Amino acid sequence: MKRRLIFGAFVVGLIVATLALFNVVRPFILRPASSGFYKLVEVVNGLKNPLYVTSAKDGSGRLFVVEQDGLIRIIRDGKLLEAPFLDVKALVSRDGSERGLLGLAFHPHYADNGTFFINYTDTSGNTVLARYHVSADDLDRADVDSAEIILHVDQPYPNHSAGQLAFGPDGYLYVGLGDGGSAGDPQGNGQNGHTLLGKMLRLDVDSDSPYAIPPNNPFIGRPDFALEIWAYGLRNPWRYSFDRATGDLYIADVGQNTWEEINFQPAGDHGGENYGWNVYEGLHPYQNGQAIGAVPPIAEYNHSDGCSVTGGYVYRGNALPDLQGTYLFGDYCSGTIWAAKRDASGAWQTHVLMNSGIPVSSFGEDEAGELYVVNYGGSLLRLAAG
Repeated sequence: MKRRLIFGAFVVGLIVATLALFNVVRPFILRPASSGFYKLVEVVNGLKNPLYVTSAKDGSGRLFVVEQDGLIRIIRDGKLLEAPFLDVKALVSRDGSERGLLGLAFHPHYADNGTFFINYTDTSGNTVLARYHVSADDLDRADVDSAEIILHVDQPYPNHSAGQLAFGPDGYLYVGLGDGGSAGDPQGNGQNGHTLLGKMLRLDVDSDSPYAIPPNNPFIGRPDFALEIWAYGLRNPWRYSFDRATGDLYIADVGQNTWEEINFQPAGDHGGENYGWNVYEGLHPYQNGQAIGAVPPIAEYNHSDGCSVTGGYVYRGNALPDLQGTYLFGDYCSGTIWAAKRDASGAWQTHVLMNSGIPVSSFGEDEAGELYVVNYGGSLLRLAAG
């Protein structure tokens, strides 16, 4: 955008040894796959290259699906509405598999202010973050004339555009940007604090126009880092999410040749983490160089089990009580879906939840915290008991 997960004492020993390279040792346990008692139930089909699904948290119960070509579609009461919520096809570049309309986030006070944000690659292939408002006379249609570009980032290559948007529990907008593309981060963007590429950004979209820098962003006063940066050393943070109950942040970073990874920030974190790319790929050295204070992932898998990690969510719904507090993530190529959770000792344990058999382009939550899986082949599915 890995047929067998790493497990056993021998491999765990290797991981612990590798963690010494990061000067950090964290509990990290992967256990064999469970049999699983879950299934995916189709909600709708007929979508075209869907990449994301979310809710507006406005009490309407609607789901909003992002299609790569530039449409946002509405699902109401289990039915796909014919008219799109937003059509920005004319603005969007689709000359590469990783370009298009990539992200959507509704303002935390959307029910009152009708404001939402999208992330797309424009017709020149560059990243655009734009603010929109819902139409005054139709809650199922956006006002296309309300568009305001609040951030523009040049992209040197047609891949690794990332694209996710999410509001944190602090009310700030988090923006994921890949390293600019090609292979191996040839421009060294991941470790370069002067560029926004290869970073997680944190923006205050309420205090100023087009945005303000949150006063406690981690690199304020550092001339060697852009003030927007929240974390760095990322290759392509395609999907990330906040645990709606705790505020913890999970960042899935797509790997290069061998390793896919899940990174973790606890709630209340002050930011500034370096996740190691392109000196490290997952827990493993990728090339010579310095990655000062690099923070290792909480989970990884290699390319015998897939090829492109898709970050998900911590389950906080009511329909599947055994999954309460469990983080789910998947792989676009293999369709495998994993479950990760800390045990009583604080060690992360990960197992295969199911083999979905679909290209998993994203996960999503509804207003109640139930989880959905986006099938890039054209459908939306809900996670349910088997």
